[in-house]
Amino acid sequence: MENLFDVSGKVVLVTGGSRGIGEMIATGFINAGAKVYISARKAQACDDLAAELSKIGTCISIPADLSSEEECKRLAEEIAKREDHLDVLVNNAGATWGAPMAETDEASFERVLSINVKGVFHLSKFLRPLLEKAAKPGSPARIINIGSIDGIHVPIMETFAYSASKAAVHQMTRHLAKAMAPNVTVNAIAPGPFESKMMAATLKAFGDQIAGNAPMKRIGQPSDMAGTAIFLSSKASSYITGAIIPVDGGIATTA
Repeated sequence: MENLFDVSGKVVLVTGGSRGIGEMIATGFINAGAKVYISARKAQACDDLAAELSKIGTCISIPADLSSEEECKRLAEEIAKREDHLDVLVNNAGATWGAPMAETDEASFERVLSINVKGVFHLSKFLRPLLEKAAKPGSPARIINIGSIDGIHVPIMETFAYSASKAAVHQMTRHLAKAMAPNVTVNAIAPGPFESKMMAATLKAFGDQIAGNAPMKRIGQPSDMAGTAIFLSSKASSYITGAIIPVDGGIATTA
């Protein structure tokens, strides 16, 4: 029987790929036999992880700060120098900010929106030609945007810019799905709590409470995130586009 979940040989770019959810996804693709490019703002962390994952498969580091359109374009050009197509783009690079309403200013909003929303759009725009070159009848290329359950429900923390940005990512996913069909599917994963630098402070303070309140009674594991990304990149999902998939143990959808 055909392996519906086979992604071996695919060319994949994971942004924000040096740590956290990006690292989970990049590692999953490497273990599944894909060729993976990772990008992150901090060059040393990106290079170090690529070197580690290269012990398992092919992983290449191209550091970039995707909060600017110019850097999105440069990253796309760097990929185009190395590859004649791109099978999967995972838009994971992101930032968060938490502060009371009175202390949330223009600078904090701009920082979060620039990378979480504008970066997703600009990189998708510049990589569209390579993605379309990968598409075949019945086998589209894939974009996977990393949203958040904070873009689905109202979060406990005062992260106004972050939750607004992730809701925007979800709507942009739907809009891009319509614009890029039928050659490219565009879907989003909306993670709940996972062990990551972005979630470290929250999980340290409330981890047991969050796990206890979740229907599945635990925090997310790397295989949960990698498995969903691989599904969305495989033949098994070739008829799915414009979907927002919560990967949160039921937190956002059963409250």
